[in-house]
Amino acid sequence: MADIGYVRVSSVDQNTDRQLDSIRLDEVFEEKVSAATTKRPKLKECLRYLRKGDTLHVHSIDRLARNLSDLLGLLQDMTSRGVSVRFHKEGLSFTGEQNNPMQTLQLQIIGAVAQFEREIIKERQREGIAKAKAKGKHCGRSAKLDAEQVRELKARAMAGEEKKQLAMEYGISRQTLYRVIKED
Repeated sequence: MADIGYVRVSSVDQNTDRQLDSIRLDEVFEEKVSAATTKRPKLKECLRYLRKGDTLHVHSIDRLARNLSDLLGLLQDMTSRGVSVRFHKEGLSFTGEQNNPMQTLQLQIIGAVAQFEREIIKERQREGIAKAKAKGKHCGRSAKLDAEQVRELKARAMAGEEKKQLAMEYGISRQTLYRVIKED
């Protein structure tokens, strides 16, 4: 029976120090990646590490999942394997053994609010990008190749030069190279 911590922030410049700082843990899995997906390397490693009787400590629900279905799926997976999950900020614990309808309701409400917040953020982001584009501003990553480089690259590729070498020379991936060649 071990106390395991999972701490997560969305970007590398954010700090995880305040999460679970006063909790004595046997192992900590720290991640600096968005929770918009459950495809997170440290989360997967943590889930594989957990054993029956362990307790997973998480600072708050939004550190584990950003939508209700992911949250419920993760909790179901862990509690069905005999792992307890404790969310410190919300003061909620789930063991799978106890059937506490009030805690389940609270979890679902908090999870739904977290999902709603995420959707609002994404909607505002889309609106901001649309406004910027309407004003003629460039959004996203800047192009790796200028128009002259694109013409040169296409000509050299059509002349039969090795694509792998061209991609390395221009500092682009082969996928980008093939996309550039295909473009009209």
